[in-house]
Amino acid sequence: MPYSSTAIPESEKITTQSTSAKPGKLVVFTGPSGVGKGTLLRRLLASHPELYLSTSATTRQPRPGEINGQHYYFVDRLAFEQMVAAGELLEWAEFAGNYYGTPMVPVQQQIQAGHWVVLEIELEGARQVQQTCPEALRIFILPPSLQELERRLRDRSQDSEAAIARRLQRARIEVEAADEFDIQIVNDDLDKALQQLEKALFGS
Repeated sequence: MPYSSTAIPESEKITTQSTSAKPGKLVVFTGPSGVGKGTLLRRLLASHPELYLSTSATTRQPRPGEINGQHYYFVDRLAFEQMVAAGELLEWAEFAGNYYGTPMVPVQQQIQAGHWVVLEIELEGARQVQQTCPEALRIFILPPSLQELERRLRDRSQDSEAAIARRLQRARIEVEAADEFDIQIVNDDLDKALQQLEKALFGS
């Protein structure tokens, strides 16, 4: 497609300067599909409701129970490409045949209001955020092993064999990039991973 997923105009670089007395912060949360990012984030948000989880836009179909505007903004490919062309996305990437991206304005508004904003995004998007907001805290969630990741993907019974194979192939690439991130957490035990995540964010 004709749009670049990495070139970001200088005028669109996000600022974390806050209009609140308390500074806002951007936290990037990345890891392979099936590593347990969603479960870990739900536990974190339940304990820390002051955190703001950014809602991504995607062209994939909703899964059972997902609500438009709450879990994702579900849009078609044309609408997504128009958002890219208009510079309305902080980051975007294509994954498993679908587009995913973060609308820029809500993130800017939350940070400027002094809130901590969490982005749950893919590796390519995290690399883009490094360009637009280098002061963001970037956290990578690792599986105990690729074998365990495959087991988790199969246990959730959401994907075909072909889709699982694609996710595992991509996971190998993503795991190799974990050292690019400020913090790496292995999600072997959920409670321990949550404690490590809270320590990374709040220092305790």
